[in-house]
Formats: sequence, C-alpha cells, structure tokens
Amino acid sequence: MGVVVRRPVAVVAALVLFAEAVGVVLINGILATVVENQDMSLAGADPAVMSRSTWVLGGVAGCYLLLCGVFLLLAGVRDRAPGRFARVVLILCAVVHGVLGALTVGLVGWAAFASMMVVLGLIVLTLVAYGTGADDTPTSGTPADAAGTDAPATA
Repeated sequence: MGVVVRRPVAVVAALVLFAEAVGVVLINGILATVVENQDMSLAGADPAVMSRSTWVLGGVAGCYLLLCGVFLLLAGVRDRAPGRFARVVLILCAVVHGVLGALTVGLVGWAAFASMMVVLGLIVLTLVAYGTGADDTPTSGTPADAAGTDAPATA
C-alpha cells in the first residue's frame, strides 16, 4: 500500500484512539462517582476502594490507549512501520478491541459493536499497510538474491 493510503490511515487511527482514551477515562470517572455517591457495598467490598479502583482502571486504560495512539501517530508521521514493541502493543490493542466488540454486541448493542470494529479495522489496516518494516525493493538485480536463497544456475 502506498504512502498516499497508509499515512492518513495511521493518523486517523491515532486520533480515534486519542478520543477513545478520553472517553474511557470519562466513563470510568462517571462510574466511580456513582459508586462513591451510592455508598453501597458489593459482597462486603468497601465503596471507597471500588471507586478508587475504577479511577485507576480508567487511568490505566486511558494511558494504554494514548500509548497506542502515539505509536500509530509516530508511524504515520515518520512513514515507517512501528517497531517490534510497538507492533506487539498495537496487536494486543486490536485483540482487546475484538474481544470487547464481541461483548458489547450483547451488552450495549450493534452501534457499539460497529464502533469497536471500526477502531479494530483502523489498527489492523495500519499494521498491514506498513508490513514488517523491511524494504520491499531488492538490493541486487537477480531474483535469487532478492529471495535470499542461493538458487543454482540452470542453462
């Protein structure tokens, strides 16, 4: 895929993940506030602990999504494939979006599922568009050298 397609896809995916990070933190903040205001325990758990843990979960998830967005933005701006660590983080982010998408279809509805699949598609499209990061152009003129094998010469 050429530069014309992969740069905008990476930047759009990064912007979507930035917006998702803000949304995740806001939703967890709302949930934490509700839990704290109700002052009810769940199976004997302290409401203050549940509220703080919800804030922590929202912060960690938001930071993770921001990190994924930064990796995608750097890939788009530099027009280079993400490094090994960044690829692993982005693949895990894609897997999480796939699993959460499958869960949201039953809990929230098809619109939430569609939005999760759009984000999943943007991440996967970026990873596929940049490939492994190896240069696709051969360095020598012979196809055997480009393939990396020593093919015997036939006459």
